[in-house]
Amino acid sequence: MTTPPVLEACPAAPAFPRGHLLAPGYEVIEHVCRGDVLDSYEAWSVQRFCRCFVKTLRPEAATESSARRCLQREARLLLSLTHPHLVRAYEYLTPGSGQPPLLVLENLTGATLSYLLDGGARRLGPADLGFLGQHLCSALRYLHSRGYLHLDVKPSNIIASDGVGRLIDLSLARPPGRCPAGYGTPGYMSPEQATGGLLGPATDVWGLGLVLYFAATGTQPFDLPDGDGSACSAASTLSGCQALLALPAPKVRSRRRLPIEVAEIIDGCLHRDPARRPDLERLDAALGALTSGG
Repeated sequence: MTTPPVLEACPAAPAFPRGHLLAPGYEVIEHVCRGDVLDSYEAWSVQRFCRCFVKTLRPEAATESSARRCLQREARLLLSLTHPHLVRAYEYLTPGSGQPPLLVLENLTGATLSYLLDGGARRLGPADLGFLGQHLCSALRYLHSRGYLHLDVKPSNIIASDGVGRLIDLSLARPPGRCPAGYGTPGYMSPEQATGGLLGPATDVWGLGLVLYFAATGTQPFDLPDGDGSACSAASTLSGCQALLALPAPKVRSRRRLPIEVAEIIDGCLHRDPARRPDLERLDAALGALTSGG
């Protein structure tokens, strides 16, 4: 298992402008975001007569073999999956002539869960929390049945629209197994990801537990207050994440009144021992109490 590539220090090339042809038939509408090695665009598809979401290598990373392999691996996985709560891939293109490869995805409407919750200023009601959790349980159970873990379940990787939750970004997805320390997003990594250890389905249960905790309470269970009472950024670094994970997580019921069985199972998702976390089937069943009004 390899760590995702990161560009060496070099001048950052500008993103492609509106109208640029990423590949024949794909014209840039706008640049959406920039990651360590990837640029994401909204593009017009001549073939499909619609907008698509395109992931491609940043110009300065176009010849990086490790970055190309990571994008290709994500493309192969997504193209093999079909599920209503996972983003859908259309095709993977290698234009050649020095142009970077493209992963073409459906352009999802809606907003990320992190945007909808406005950094914790808003919370989901019980029914919405239950439906979100069940949708994500369904997507993760399907992904696990295909032999893969997501390993980056977090609010910014969830798109919500018209009452439907969709899980996106499978760039870190891998089969179960050992990982190096820090494989994931600081602040959302499980203890076994932060310290390096054996990853399994329970690792994604941790990520889902963090999402449900945040959506229910508007707070992160492992945030520490600084001097003026605001959340510190310790969890944004690997060492800070490891330190915070050594602390006991506050119980979700102390911050939001939920049915006791739901609160207990969300708290159980955040157990340091993966073997003591509930499985997704149990979590899905417990969340049904929220969607049925129980």
